[in-house]
Amino acid sequence: MKATRFLLSGFLAAILLVAYVATGTCSEAVIVDGYNITASVSGTPLKDAYQDYFKMGVGLNGYNVQTDTVNSRAMTEIIKYHFNSATYSNLMKPAYLLDQAGSIRNHNAGIADPAVRFDSAIRGLEFCKNNGIQMRGHVLVWHNQTPDWFFRAGYTDNGKYVDRETMLARLESYIRQVLEFTQREYPGVIYAWDVVNEAVENTWGAYEVQSGFNIRTRYSGSTENPWYKVIGVDYVEKAFEFARKYAGPDVKLFYNDYNTFQPTKTQSIYKLASHLKAKGLIDGIGMQGYMDLNYPGIGGGRDSFKTALAKFAELGLEIHITELSITTNGSSEELFRRQAERYEDVFRVLTELDTAGGGPANITSVTVFGLMDNYLFYDNDTTTTRLFDGRLQPKPAFYSVLGVGEGLQAGAR
Repeated sequence: MKATRFLLSGFLAAILLVAYVATGTCSEAVIVDGYNITASVSGTPLKDAYQDYFKMGVGLNGYNVQTDTVNSRAMTEIIKYHFNSATYSNLMKPAYLLDQAGSIRNHNAGIADPAVRFDSAIRGLEFCKNNGIQMRGHVLVWHNQTPDWFFRAGYTDNGKYVDRETMLARLESYIRQVLEFTQREYPGVIYAWDVVNEAVENTWGAYEVQSGFNIRTRYSGSTENPWYKVIGVDYVEKAFEFARKYAGPDVKLFYNDYNTFQPTKTQSIYKLASHLKAKGLIDGIGMQGYMDLNYPGIGGGRDSFKTALAKFAELGLEIHITELSITTNGSSEELFRRQAERYEDVFRVLTELDTAGGGPANITSVTVFGLMDNYLFYDNDTTTTRLFDGRLQPKPAFYSVLGVGEGLQAGAR
């Protein structure tokens, strides 16, 4: 077959991609939507390099259906090649699934349940279903990106805040509707849910002190956490109770948070997860993994990622790295070299501590929270945290991550 250096489209593109990708060796150019992705769909897939350790996941970016990652054939071909897990960074959050107009109609008709719609997430769910990729559900309960009207009488913008029992009923209904829909329409696709996101705080004055869990009372300075305001400190436990009630037997329930490597936060999350585990409500902890070129410490040093990972491993729960992003604050060769070293250090720690490598941590999924720098659906995006650049070419960070996995595979032979 002659080398193709023109824009492929439709059925022809699909046939050529199957021919190239199925072999694992792309000896001729693979061009999709103007992107030459040959180097990005060649060699060992990341998911194969780490198959004995954990799923390799990727974030599906986008703030509406038009900017959804799965709209790009070039990006989806790379995702299909390298990843077996995906997470929506936005489009499955309550702000997207809750339907205010429908909820008001329900209320006026004497129906207490909120209305839920799934059009923002259908494309991603279909993509995963059709390509044998599983999905992390993100997220059921979060103080941010949950509309204020959800907590108010009549689901109106200016209604009074409802009482605790009304809000608990709304919470249960929302979780039930989301889990029942995804499990009925997409069985086996969503293998884990972030049930509650970022409920633990370590900024003085922004958390309660009675529970011992440091549950967030405020965020962004003075904004009240509506879940704490309306339900109280046990909103986290209640969310997990409802999720456990409706989740299928193969769906794992996670608590997810950022800065999990800060010792005070590590300890509070550990206490909360231990409490939930004792009640049979939680299966794992999600460590988000936002880092830069100097912070946190990886194998040691200040706020050590390795130390926190080992601490959570003591609980015997699954561990997911859910939103791994290492920023550079620039795009020079030197910065990308340092970024690659940081990614390599992270994956060496993960595989060293994972049970597959003889360690104590049951790490079952690692997700880089986006595929490409300079995201093609955002104007003037300056993101530099990803494994692929703005032309969808592998960066040094990609090769460092792949190299760790290939080294493990070679050592096992």
